[in-house]
Amino acid sequence: MNDTSTAAVRVSTWPLMITAAAILTITMGMRQSLGLFVSPLNTATGLGIVTISFAMAVGQFVWGASQPIFGAVADRYGSARVVIAGGIMLAVGMAMTPFVRSEWMLLLAMGVITAAGAGAGSFSILIGATARRLPAEKRAFASGFINAGGSFGQFLFAPVNQALISAFGWVTAMLAMAVTALATLPMARALGHRPHAESVSDAASFAGPAGITLREQLRLASRDKSYWCLHAGFFTCGFHIAFLVTHLPGEVGLCGLSAGVAATSLAIIGLANIGGSLAAGALGSRYRMKWLLFWMYLSRTVAIAIYLAAPKTPLTFYVFAAVLGFTWLATVPPTAGLVGKLFGTRYLATLFGLTLLSHQIGGFFGAWLGGIALVNTGSYMWMWYADMALALAAAFVNLPIEEGPVMQGRAVPA
Repeated sequence: MNDTSTAAVRVSTWPLMITAAAILTITMGMRQSLGLFVSPLNTATGLGIVTISFAMAVGQFVWGASQPIFGAVADRYGSARVVIAGGIMLAVGMAMTPFVRSEWMLLLAMGVITAAGAGAGSFSILIGATARRLPAEKRAFASGFINAGGSFGQFLFAPVNQALISAFGWVTAMLAMAVTALATLPMARALGHRPHAESVSDAASFAGPAGITLREQLRLASRDKSYWCLHAGFFTCGFHIAFLVTHLPGEVGLCGLSAGVAATSLAIIGLANIGGSLAAGALGSRYRMKWLLFWMYLSRTVAIAIYLAAPKTPLTFYVFAAVLGFTWLATVPPTAGLVGKLFGTRYLATLFGLTLLSHQIGGFFGAWLGGIALVNTGSYMWMWYADMALALAAAFVNLPIEEGPVMQGRAVPA
């Protein structure tokens, strides 16, 4: 690709990257602030913390399970239709939640419809749509940029939702989010790109086996050790994030601090991860991505250990949130980048969507077990211990990854 065509790609993809980041701002901002609704939802419905935690845990799983499905649809028919369908489902699920009166209604509204809608407008679809139009050396940065949009959503929606809950009640706040979800519909038009066999940039970098079908690609991926290592590490990431998003407000409450501390902490996590996502995207173009993942997971182990030993003051939560937030979802760019390195971008939405499924299986257990731990022990201490152990294991499970295209089941060193 000559300099002129490279510049054209760079210019033409900036609007796409910004639009994808804006869509993720909405879908992730909503998901990552749902923990603020646990207490008022429990008070209004009397369903109990374990029931609500289970519904949110199901939502974590459905969000992940929907992404390889929607990713396969996007890989075949384009991302715009998928994002539009997701925006409608997200709005409907949010609008239904204030009217639930039973566990099954809550599971349907929050655990299925809302979660699937958010999944249709999330990482695998948005990063997959963008990666096809970028040269290989720009994909890590683009993933980081889009990921930063999700982090900005958490920074934005957490304090806004807490302010709405405090001023007008949780029902108004939930309905306001339902209306906001519809903003993703007009933005989806920018993603109206029908996928083809491979992008021009892939022809020069890694196009994968010629004419490979999705089923053949999945069979190839299922036999690759490096791909399974990514799944294992991402499982831990999901456990960690879902536990904190769902139960950090409860942890703050156990320490005798106000709900405002929880909302501010969630916002700080999102703000810090903007820098972390951009840094991960930039560093992914210069350093081995598996080493970035190693240091991210290891740093989480250290951060949790320090938090447990520190006095539980607002400042402790804010510092913990800032440190943790820097790696919060910064694992996404190197993980997506490694999937692209291994298998190319033709089926990136599907293959990365499957790693996100593993992420959200971990998320299911993180959200659900947190509620069980609180009810049975009166604290989250055992969850913190499990979090540290899993983060340490995730750091080392990434080291055997071979960063190179997979050809006939064997990775070729990069």
